[in-house]
Amino acid sequence: MEELIKKIEEVRQAMYKLLEEKDILDPEVVALSQFLDDILNEYNNLLKKSYKE
Repeated sequence: MEELIKKIEEVRQAMYKLLEEKDILDPEVVALSQFLDDILNEYNNLLKKSYKE
């Protein structure tokens, strides 16, 4: 879980840095945002499982 949290922060920082150079609708920004969404969904699913146990 700690690795996933670290990955979330890394991708979030990368997205913020990319947004300094590109528009929010740039395909690269959108792709990175979608990737971050996937990671956040994975994290959320792990949390749900841990609360059920």
